[in-house]
Amino acid sequence: MKLINKKIDESIKQKLINTGRHPIVSQILAARNISSSKDVDYPIEQLLSPNKLLNCDEAADFLSDAIQKQKKITIVGDYDADGASGSSVAILGFRLLGIEVDFLIPSRFKNGYGLSSEIVDMANTKETDIIITVDNGIASFEGISHANDLGIDVIVTDHHLQAENLPDAKFIINPNQKKCSFPSKNLCGAGVVFYLLIAIRKKLRDQNYFDNLNVDEPNLLQILDLVALATIADMVKMDFNNRLLVHHGLRVIRSQQCNLGLKKLFMLTNKSHLTALTSDLSFVIAPKINAAGRMDDMSLGVACLTATNENEAHEYARQLIEFNFQRKKTETDMQEEAQAIMRGFNNNNKTICLFNDKWHQGVIGILASRLKENFYRPVIIFAQDESGYLKGSARSIEGFHVRDAIDLVAKKNPEVIVTFGGHAMAAGLTIKKDRFDSFVQSFEEVAESILKPEDLSEIIEVDDSILQDNINVHIIDEINQLEWGNGFQRPLFTDTFDCVDQKVIKGLHTKLNLTKHNQTFESIFFNYQESIPDRVKCLYTLETNKFNNTNKVTLNIKKIIHE
Repeated sequence: MKLINKKIDESIKQKLINTGRHPIVSQILAARNISSSKDVDYPIEQLLSPNKLLNCDEAADFLSDAIQKQKKITIVGDYDADGASGSSVAILGFRLLGIEVDFLIPSRFKNGYGLSSEIVDMANTKETDIIITVDNGIASFEGISHANDLGIDVIVTDHHLQAENLPDAKFIINPNQKKCSFPSKNLCGAGVVFYLLIAIRKKLRDQNYFDNLNVDEPNLLQILDLVALATIADMVKMDFNNRLLVHHGLRVIRSQQCNLGLKKLFMLTNKSHLTALTSDLSFVIAPKINAAGRMDDMSLGVACLTATNENEAHEYARQLIEFNFQRKKTETDMQEEAQAIMRGFNNNNKTICLFNDKWHQGVIGILASRLKENFYRPVIIFAQDESGYLKGSARSIEGFHVRDAIDLVAKKNPEVIVTFGGHAMAAGLTIKKDRFDSFVQSFEEVAESILKPEDLSEIIEVDDSILQDNINVHIIDEINQLEWGNGFQRPLFTDTFDCVDQKVIKGLHTKLNLTKHNQTFESIFFNYQESIPDRVKCLYTLETNKFNNTNKVTLNIKKIIHE
């Protein structure tokens, strides 16, 4: 691991100070990839236009007509937080536009990913006229062909990378299809369908739809809370357009207009939505929604986020939290088993591929992420599905496009991989069980041809320490309330401390007191139980503790730095 201090653009820093920002906040922002103070100012008017999304205008024409004819529309989502949030955005958005739509979320365990022929048949039993996919569809060739045979129109809204060819859908809206010139390629699934809803509203406005019904034109900004959740949860890159979406989504979350299901998830976790941070969406809310798809049925997540009354929302949120407890227990067991396997790991290997026939298919992605963090290698974890195939979840490192790497394996060994898809940093695949060893070997060979030894040393960018600057709760709150996420990273700091007290709590985490500059900081190191030396260098984020009327700056330890 190598630590590099972020470079501060002094000119940008001064301009930010001149706009009224605190000097410390300005320093941190000036160390990000921004070219002017306008890059951290987010007027809604700066949102990219939907007409720049290929096929969005034509699809909006088609759907505005379908709304007025009250055609039966079914949303087909995905079983992760982006898919559930995006499906909920679609359901709530169409409701605001004057039509109730149905939805289907494929089971991770029974149906697998995407719009399959089986899911199309389920939609057909609902007398569906139009299927709109959310966060999937770009690779659903068979399912879309089957829908066409049944006379069901399919509109794909997706953000995943396309293959060489495209399915024969009525319309495909995806900023990452090759002919799309939309400036931001980083929209999540919920973001794409939100853009479609904006375009539909404009078509309806132009047709005097709202005036003719004597109703107010709906404010679609009220569902940006779910777009913000999905953007953070799916870890898409936080370019300006995504930061703008998250900025306005956070404003909704921090207001009384916050989604009912989100409110209840915050409340039952003893947090307030009124002070929500992007880190709360990442580490508090998203895991609970994801737990439904990992452990059972993501329809529960959609039900929570589309609940129409307090009692419904409360009960659905309670069930999500229970599923998350189950997920944590399963994850702990799987981590222990994986650690036992990894004791014999050959450090010369550039990849990690593990399979255990007892592992839970819904938790392999989390395990892959944990191992990637610990060993800094591309990782694929496999579990067996009900039909005997192995489902794999991949997580990667910088410089290794894991979806493309799996594609190379598929081209060299077409008999090994059944299906695959994904992004640079994460992917999913299905392989034949008897081909596991062959896949592991081929995947390692691909990595050997791409990765150099230095690529396996993690580089972490850190901000200059601010502990000596008389920081207080207000400054840290101002920092943490910003639109942090992938590619616009929340500040990470490193310092050397004296450890004056430590204890393991709940058998899982280490609570400690660290001193520096004659200040003592309460600190927490999650999922760490080993003894910490008296003198220790840490990688950490700064938090605030306001529990029981206290107001303290605290440290969240991310890593111990061994020098």
